[in-house]
Amino acid sequence: MTIEQFSEKILNPEQPLRVHLIGVAGSGMSGLARLLIQMGHRVSGSDRVTSGETERLRKLGLDFSTPHSGEAVKGTDAVIYSSAIRSTNPALSEALAQKIATFRRAECLAAILYTKEGVVVSGTHGKTTTSAMIAHILRQGDLMPCHYVGAEIPVLGSNAEWNQDGEYLVAEGDESDGTLALYHPKHAIVLNVEEEHLDYYTRGITQIREVFSNLLNQTSGSLFYCCECKEATQLCGTRGNSISYGWKDADWTATDLSGQIGTVSFTVNYKGKELGRVQLGIPGLHNVLNALGAIAVASSCGVDFSKMDQALSSFAGAKRRFETKHLSKRYRIVDDYGHHPTEVAATLQTARSYEPDRVIVLFQPHRYSRTHKLADDFGKTLQAADLVFVTDIYAASEDPIAGVSGQTIVDAILANGSTKASFVPDLSTAHHAVGNILAEGDLFLTLGAGDVHEAGNKIIRDLKVLEEIRNETKVSAIKLYEPMSRHSTMRVGGPAQFWIEPSEFGQLADSVSFCKARGIPVRIVGRGSNLLIRDGGIRGAVIHPAGGAFATVTVEGNTITAGVGVRFKKISSIARGHGIGGFEWMEGIPGNIGGGLRMNAGAMGVETFDQVVTLTFLDEDGEIRTRKRDEIKFYYRNVPELRRNYALEATFAGVPSDQQAIQEKLNESRHHRNTTQPKAASAGCTFKNPAVCGAGQLIDEMGLKETGVGKAEVSPEHANFIVNRGKASASDVLSLIEKIKVRAKEDRSVELETEIQILGEDQVVF
Repeated sequence: MTIEQFSEKILNPEQPLRVHLIGVAGSGMSGLARLLIQMGHRVSGSDRVTSGETERLRKLGLDFSTPHSGEAVKGTDAVIYSSAIRSTNPALSEALAQKIATFRRAECLAAILYTKEGVVVSGTHGKTTTSAMIAHILRQGDLMPCHYVGAEIPVLGSNAEWNQDGEYLVAEGDESDGTLALYHPKHAIVLNVEEEHLDYYTRGITQIREVFSNLLNQTSGSLFYCCECKEATQLCGTRGNSISYGWKDADWTATDLSGQIGTVSFTVNYKGKELGRVQLGIPGLHNVLNALGAIAVASSCGVDFSKMDQALSSFAGAKRRFETKHLSKRYRIVDDYGHHPTEVAATLQTARSYEPDRVIVLFQPHRYSRTHKLADDFGKTLQAADLVFVTDIYAASEDPIAGVSGQTIVDAILANGSTKASFVPDLSTAHHAVGNILAEGDLFLTLGAGDVHEAGNKIIRDLKVLEEIRNETKVSAIKLYEPMSRHSTMRVGGPAQFWIEPSEFGQLADSVSFCKARGIPVRIVGRGSNLLIRDGGIRGAVIHPAGGAFATVTVEGNTITAGVGVRFKKISSIARGHGIGGFEWMEGIPGNIGGGLRMNAGAMGVETFDQVVTLTFLDEDGEIRTRKRDEIKFYYRNVPELRRNYALEATFAGVPSDQQAIQEKLNESRHHRNTTQPKAASAGCTFKNPAVCGAGQLIDEMGLKETGVGKAEVSPEHANFIVNRGKASASDVLSLIEKIKVRAKEDRSVELETEIQILGEDQVVF
């Protein structure tokens, strides 16, 4: 069956075809499915995944199946497949074996174009936006056009629409695989022509020119071209049916531009005559040119200028074309499909027009071939950002190229200017790096043709919660995805989903209340001296009391009252200054009062609760209460009361003592720590002491000193300490802990129990 024969058959409503589309979840294929269904055909489709679009098409009548299978194409009249589908695909293989008529996506679109006055929008960049503009203007001009564009268009309602009574079909013509040459439209517009899709165009710009020339030769009506593009001008300028548009020396020009945030206004002129002023509902100089081209096409179709003005002022753009996904007083998050240096430059120019404090980009390179050949251009273009994070490459259908990765782009950025850039290869966690550094006044942009927008969606999800926490608790020091390695003495651990630093008791109470009411898990963390945070981080909120009331220390007689954010070391120093003895052991504890209370920490034969007079805490009902020491149950390294309640401050008792005597004991404590404990990063004693002997002695006797897993090692100074020898992971430490426990059980029949708290997830879940 030829394209012409297929075109004749799809126009016969009395004999609807049975058509199957392979890869129907894609934006291009889903548009064809919608057109064919609305034309009255029986349409089925298959893909690897179900998407929102396939669910919408199901409601229209699509018979969808996943995964691809040969069974799905049996009994069909025609099978349509996208360029990304390989011959080994089971559905395509079966169609070829059964000798079912098969057509590429562009061939199917060409067949449908035969049935209408086609308007094909071509070019290396801007096709989707311009196609949508033209369709919207023609619709506002009461011409009832059909349309087929490469993305979801909110103002049009969908990416494709069939109207039996409409004269025109506005279609985006994809040049990526040479199929642009299949179309025979009434009108065509050439936005720009550049070297692109070089995986297909092996002869470069010469081959690209040939494909565009074929389209132009097959266009029966007018050719519209942007004279700001040298290649487009050379291809179209000498043709008798061509109409130009641009900034000057063109048939259609735009002058007197003025921009506001999110919009731009300009005066439209035709052959030197001023027609009127237009306000465009989307920003960017490149979109002014796109709008000017759309105006030129619509004018040739007979739309009144006043209708054009109304249409363009209400045009809101296409999905993933500088689409604002989140806007608040503090942040703007934008998503854009740009994946070629020219597109990236236009997008960043638009971003700068919003005058943010910083433009932060998460860029996902698209295709190995493009990354390899255009890396230097990307490196120069991305200098317009303040900070760039680059993920690994979205391969599409390509095989990898040795030595080419997202790092290739990072190297090019660093080589071409002063913009800071980092490689974050794993897209599933890339949002952690970006979300953690976002600050008030930033514009954050996810950029690329793959699935990079998913990272932006995760940040938006959590940022909304974070902003709500800030508004309701009045806590200003709040962050997303704070690395817990910064807040543990072991220096390992993944991020905290929400990091909250209250400075007043009421702020902590409000934060806990907010989280509990919404089912958000809560952890209170001090200096992290007795913590091991797993590599997946901590889901929910980590509250770190800091400053203000939590850092306050008061002395009255022989008692010291301290907030939970105060370090033990500071208490011992203040006690010495006031001649209060009994606090010298605290010199050897690396953590804060809060963690010491929670674990009843101790050293040199003394425990925290040996000196507690009163404890003030936030109870599980959200009330702040104070209890005396004899009202609290406490045990060796365990205070059950503080598993469900949160300590706020405590009063400790000491005894009058001579400062010199105190200093001698402090020196003794310091000397003991320096000579018996490692200086390398650790979480303190790893195991509780078993009944038979000290844990360190046991591990030493088993010959496990200096035993390691990865960069985690049993300390040679003290065997009950596991130290981080540099970039150890939490999984290294956990594996070493398990190894020691197994040996203790097998060799000495001792069940070792960890003294350190182990928190968090093994793998990232947020």
